Amino acid sequence: MTINKFQGRTREEAVDKAKKEMGEAVVIMNVKEIKPKGLFRALKSTTYEVTAALEEKEQTVNPLPALHAPLKMHDSINFAANEKIEIPAPEPAAIHPESSHDLEEKIESLSNLLEKKLKPEKEEEPKEEEKPEKETDAPKDMKHQQSETFRCIRMIYETLLDNEVNERYVNQILDDVEKNLRGSASMDIILSNVYQKMVLKFGQPQKIELVPGQPKIVFFIGPTGVGKTTTIAKVASRFKVDYGKKVALLTADTYRIAAAEQLRTYANILDTPLTVIYSSEEMNAAIERVKDYDLVLVDTAGFSYKNEDQRKDMRNLIESLDDKYEKDVYLVLSATTKYRDLMEIVDKYHEISDYKIIFTKLDETSSYGSLLNIRMYSGADVSYVTTGQNVPDDIEIFQSQKIVKQLLGGR
Repeated sequence: MTINKFQGRTREEAVDKAKKEMGEAVVIMNVKEIKPKGLFRALKSTTYEVTAALEEKEQTVNPLPALHAPLKMHDSINFAANEKIEIPAPEPAAIHPESSHDLEEKIESLSNLLEKKLKPEKEEEPKEEEKPEKETDAPKDMKHQQSETFRCIRMIYETLLDNEVNERYVNQILDDVEKNLRGSASMDIILSNVYQKMVLKFGQPQKIELVPGQPKIVFFIGPTGVGKTTTIAKVASRFKVDYGKKVALLTADTYRIAAAEQLRTYANILDTPLTVIYSSEEMNAAIERVKDYDLVLVDTAGFSYKNEDQRKDMRNLIESLDDKYEKDVYLVLSATTKYRDLMEIVDKYHEISDYKIIFTKLDETSSYGSLLNIRMYSGADVSYVTTGQNVPDDIEIFQSQKIVKQLLGGR
């Protein structure tokens, strides 16, 4: 793994520098706001520093000096899931936590939290008569290290399950981490490896990128009640008000009586054109009328993912778009939906189109395990999240570092 740091006046500028130098496959591990210091700090502006990582093909592992023999870290814990786990090919080893200072605060806070949980579980010392007659200090130290490693892994395992990460993926992550460790390891090293592995599992968010010289067409699909229309209003407001772009709205949601009126209210507030389309044949004509705009957001009808006829209509609508236009499709999901239902939803919508994911209603749940579950189950990128009903404030680009920290018990 190659790790570099890049600075910019804004978060986006620093990320763009990382992508230009390291490529689009780069993973942003951390974003740090650097506030000016010194006597003239009031005259200086805040800058941002990103830590970017790029996985390499060859895997190298630095052996830990305190280890004398390999140890299977969770032999005594039943990590078995309901279905057989196929372990993927080994990925590059995680970086030692001391090599990246940007992670120190996050790892230290999580480590302190785990240590507090582990204190009540200290094992009782064996009675005098039970101790071996001849026992050197080295085996004692090794036994103690192995015990601490075991308890740390168990605590991480239970914490992830408590946050509703599926057992199958918990096992995959811990197995991947184990390949990068050789025997007993400190809590900081274990936690750093788990943290970085989870960040890499989430990957990079794929945000909306405009196309010079023509409108970018973005479809929003998803089941009823997940907040598609409100999400569209947030995106439209962000691009028009914050970025100064020309935005047009289309709605194909003619099933709900109030759907078009709700979007029309937002369109009037933002002073953007709104067109209602009743069939896939009207799609290209409607877009042709706003061909000078930068972004066209298309609201679609919410329906039960079990309704085959409506799924077919949705697929025809998306496929009817002229090939000369570049499009994105975002599947909008609620973070409060049960994981089993989410799996059925993403499977059914894969029959309609490839997509990226927007998770809504993060403010209505305290467990974010479904975000990681669906990312690993579907392979689709989690790109945006919404955290309330306020337009346009309650939407942000997905930050894997923040979610991973919460999944590991941090705040």
